[in-house]
Parts: sequence; C-alpha cells; structure tokens
Amino acid sequence: MYNQWRDCQEWQKQGLPLSTTNNETAKLYDAVLCQYVGWYDEDAVGGIEASAKKLVESDPNFVLGHVLVNGLDVMGTGRSIYLDAEFKTDIDNIVKLAENSNVSSREKLHAEAIKLWAYGDITKAQDKWEEVLVQYPTDMLALKFAHDSYFYMGYSAQIRDSIARVMPHWKKDTPLYGYLMGMHAFGLVETNLYDQAEKEARLGLDLNKNDAWSTHSLAHVFEMMGRQDEGTSFMSSTKDNWTKCGMLACHNYWHWALYLLEKGEQSAALEIFDSEVGQRVKSGALLDIVDSCSLLYRMEMEGVNVGERWKDVYEICKPHIGEHILCFNDIHLLMSTLGSKQKEEANRMMESIHTFINEKTGTQRQLAQEVGAVICNAFQAYDSGNFAEAVELFLPIRYQVWKIGGSNAQRDLFNLFLINAALKSPEKKHHQLARSLLIERKALKECAPMTDRLIGRAMALHVD
Repeated sequence: MYNQWRDCQEWQKQGLPLSTTNNETAKLYDAVLCQYVGWYDEDAVGGIEASAKKLVESDPNFVLGHVLVNGLDVMGTGRSIYLDAEFKTDIDNIVKLAENSNVSSREKLHAEAIKLWAYGDITKAQDKWEEVLVQYPTDMLALKFAHDSYFYMGYSAQIRDSIARVMPHWKKDTPLYGYLMGMHAFGLVETNLYDQAEKEARLGLDLNKNDAWSTHSLAHVFEMMGRQDEGTSFMSSTKDNWTKCGMLACHNYWHWALYLLEKGEQSAALEIFDSEVGQRVKSGALLDIVDSCSLLYRMEMEGVNVGERWKDVYEICKPHIGEHILCFNDIHLLMSTLGSKQKEEANRMMESIHTFINEKTGTQRQLAQEVGAVICNAFQAYDSGNFAEAVELFLPIRYQVWKIGGSNAQRDLFNLFLINAALKSPEKKHHQLARSLLIERKALKECAPMTDRLIGRAMALHVD
C-alpha cells in the first residue's frame, strides 16, 4: 500500500497546493486521505483515527485537515449536528477558518460542501465537490467525498460518470491512481455494465491486490450476474488481501454470505455472520450495522432461525435510532428493533421519524417523507403479521426505493421483502403478484437458486 506521504512541495508540484506550510501536516493529510480511500489502517501512523487526531493538532488552522477529519464522521453517518453539539461546533468552525485570506478557493469549496452535507443538503454538497473537480480533477478528497455521497443517494450514473470525467487527467504514477479503477467499476456495475465493471475491477486488483473496493466491485458483478460459485471462490482465495482493509471487511464478508444464501447454504451463511459480520459490527460503524441487520433479515426471510442474534445487534443500533442521518440507515435500524422484539422502541422510532419530517429540512427529510417512512410502515405491518397491508404500502413506492441510496445488491432486500409479503398475504391478488414478481426476477438473473426456491414455494402455497 502507498505510504510515501507527500509534503507541501509535492502537493504543490501536483497542482494541489495546500494552505498549510507545515510539511508534517501535509504528510499527515496524505496519510489520512490514503487510509480513507483504501479502507485500511496504516500502522506506521497509528491507524486512521490516531493520524486524524495528529493531523488537526499539527496545524489547527489547516482547513482541509478539518474538512477531511470531520468529513470522515460525516461520511460515516454516525454523528449528527442536531444531537452532537461538539460536532456542530467543529463543522461551523471549518467555514470560519476558510474565511482567512491564505485559504484557496478550492479549500473554501470543500469547507462549504462539508457544512452543506452535515446540515442535510447532500445534493448541493455534491455540486460543490464537482465544482472542485472541474478545476482540480486529481483532487482525490473531492472525488471520494462525491463518490460516497452519490452512493448514499442512489445516484448510480453519477457514481460512474464522476470518475470517468477525471480519469484522463490522472497519470499512472500519481499516488492513489489505482483506486480509480475500483471506484469506476462500482459505478459501472450499478448501471448494469457488468462486463466493463469486471474489467475495471480486475485491473484495479492487478495494480493493487489489497484494493478492497475493487474486490467489492467485483463481488457486485458476481452477485448481479448470478455467478455465486465464482463469488465464493474469489472471496475465499483473496481473503488475506481484502481483510487487510478492516473498514470494508465486514461488508465484503456480507457479500460472501449473500452468495451462500442464494445457493441455499444457510448454515454456512450463518457461520459467516457468527464468525465475522456479527463480530465486526461491534465496531459501531454504520456500514457494519447495516450489513448485520440486512443479513439477519434476509436469513429470516429464508426461514433461518437466527435465535437471539438480533438482541446483540439491537444494542449496537440503539444509540443511532434517533439520528435520522440517512433513510437507508433508519430502515435497517428499524429492522433491529423489530427483530429483537422491541416493539415499543420501534413505535418510538417511528414517532421520531415523523418529528424529523415535520421539524427538519434537507435532502433526507424529503426522502423520509416520500419513501422512508412508508417503507418503515410496511416493515412494521409485516412484522405484525399484516402481510396484505405491507404489500399495499410498499407496492406503490416500489420503483422509488432507489432514492434511499445504497447499491442494487443492498436494495434487493426490498424486492425480496415484497415477494415474501405477497406470498404470505391472504389476498389472492397478492399471490398472483408474487408469481409475476418472481417471473420478473428470474428474467433479470437467470442463475438464481433463491428465486427458484421461491417459485417452488409459491406453487406449493397457492393453487389460485
């Protein structure tokens, strides 16, 4: 992994001058950025948290240092300025620091963007980073923040195109160049360009076998194309490479478990939960939390008895239930309350979501009103045994689910949810709907053993 950290002169030479004059600060900025992009902790600098702390301390007036460090919390979606006064102060201070005369227009745009994101206006934040990239196409911080933000909004074409626009400006010897391959591959797979995505992801891994995001993009290719055997073989044979990137390892294990679930190997999928996902969720990272909730919910829909596992996951979810940073997170957090039989907590969470809709502003507030709250209501109905109600709630917004963000693979949980609700509904029209949805699902992914099992179940349950 790259660890030749750039000093002030090197940043200047690459056309990305920094407002700091402290070489140690410039190198620490590079170190934190590289760990963020690569999803790993570099022992030489004490890992990402320790090096982030050193970065801010080394030059308290360095705007991009504050943008990066606070941006990690923003992109981690685990802190809210509405519930964390210290975080709000830190975000507000970034813009004040950027008012200094020695701060470049590039750094000012970064400061504006991170504040917009923290205050809920994600789309305007994305526009700011794209403005940076028009002038500075090799600014990896702007590129990665935009990349992650597009993912959170479900903007698949933007994930792809944002990377494609800047790639010709990068030289192969530019630090972090190889990571562009996996990032571009992810945009390609999310826009159903699977062959191109596979080519880009494999190129990324040729350049850096430890590139966990290229691994992740290739995992998506296998998932979407129904290549489960290749997926399990690939994840197994490269495990020593991608597990070095601890911040993404839980999610890559989640992908591995999906292949096993698809193949009907529920015990093996449960073993991955117990040995990896269920352990790594203790990090408290929202991505890990989402993975654990998603995997348990999918296993239950497959008829797996997950025992008391929801209770441990719920305890990790509990501190985030009132944050409402992303609708995508909220829906998975609600799953934890339902799975652990915390019905009163689920009701309180729904009240909190409605308060958020009524009192707050921003992108996620609008999405919560249009889509998020409806999905949550459908999950509550399903949990209560009101399967027909769950179908009637979910069906009208089925083609709007992409708005909550995440990947096609992650959102497939909602396709499975609707099918399972329709199968369990007492309504004849819902049984017919379930069969139609299964035909559609089979047409999209022919090699889909789970779909075949669901078709068999539908035929066995209903003769109407």
